[in-house]
Formats: sequence, C-alpha cells, structure tokens
Amino acid sequence: PFGQVLKGIKENEPRALSLGYDVARFKLLAFVISAALSGLAGSLKTLVLGFATLSDVHWTASGQVILMTLVGGLGTLSGPLVGSAVVVLLENKIGELGNFLARVTTVEWFNTLGESVTMVTGLIFVICVLAFRKGIMGEIIAFIDRRRGKRA
Repeated sequence: PFGQVLKGIKENEPRALSLGYDVARFKLLAFVISAALSGLAGSLKTLVLGFATLSDVHWTASGQVILMTLVGGLGTLSGPLVGSAVVVLLENKIGELGNFLARVTTVEWFNTLGESVTMVTGLIFVICVLAFRKGIMGEIIAFIDRRRGKRA
C-alpha cells in the first residue's frame, strides 16, 4: 500500500508515524522514484529528438507538469493523461480559437489570443481549480459515483 501510506503521510504525518511507518524512508523512496522517472523521461526525450536544450530544464517545464496533473486530477492514473491532453490541445489551438472568435464577434482583440498562450493557460488553470476542485477526472468519477448512489 505504498500510495496509501504516502497519502496518509500527506494528510497526517504524526499519525502515519504512530502507526509504525518509517515516514522518512517513504519520503525518500518517493523522491527517488520521482527523480528516476524524471531522468528517464528526459533521457527518452533527448534520444527521440536528438538534442536537449536549456529550456527543457526551465521551471516552466515543471510548472506544465503540475498544471496538467492538477487540471486532470490527482489520485488517478487517467487524471494527468486527461490534463495533459487538455493543456496541449489548448496551447496548440488557442490561436485558431482566437481567430475564429475575432471573425464571429468582430472584436479585433481575439486575433492576439495566440500570442498570449501563457496568460490564457493560467486563466484556464484558475478556472479549473475553482470549478473542478478534484480535477476533471475527479469530478467525472464523483459524478458517476453520485449517479450510482454512492457517497463520495
């Protein structure tokens, strides 16, 4: 129950300690696994593309991963996948959406929407955090549970 212990440490570290779990060891193991997966992802990216740049290690790359995880939802495997699909699609299609809105509404400002992708992504993040507290997948799972009659 590695994940359950980590959740327990996150929610109440003294309780996990009192239950006999070596909190420091579990934290270290979580960081080691995280570092190993990050290193693997970076090396695979370099192998596929054939090069690595300094922008790959900029803080915004880590911010994108956190954004994708929070938008999709924590605690599920499908949450970050959905979040990454949403964020990448938004970043790639925001310019086209702006051009479409400019044509439909005749508001010229929408044409510049593609130039401010970071601001629009931030706005989407704030909306998702406020509207979908559990992320997109968390809200979908909660909705399905409510439809089935379970209590969340």
